[in-house]
Amino acid sequence: MSELTAEQKHQALFMNLVLSLQQAAWFQLGKIPHPESNKIERDLNQARYSIDLLDMLFARTKGNLHEEESRMLEHVLRELKLNYVDEIDREKKDAEAATNPTAGEAQQASSAQEQAAS
Repeated sequence: MSELTAEQKHQALFMNLVLSLQQAAWFQLGKIPHPESNKIERDLNQARYSIDLLDMLFARTKGNLHEEESRMLEHVLRELKLNYVDEIDREKKDAEAATNPTAGEAQQASSAQEQAAS
């Protein structure tokens, strides 16, 4: 088996770094269980930090990445940012329902009525 060139090694290490940060963000968003505890542990501040690290990598390496690396990093960032926004929205809705339970109950009743009608 032949040795990897320095460029191939750097490309593989870069991809592994991106995937490691992506996986950390998925844990922090509460989308997948943490491997050590096997529990969902949501920490949106840490998720934001992981996403910011990936964003910084993208900005600092712009023009220096192979097309495949750039596409993968862009895809990872887009996916994580959309999920982060969803989690922030969910957190806001949960907070509103906790402070105004009648609004949450009304929304649930409305949903139940719509389901019964269909």
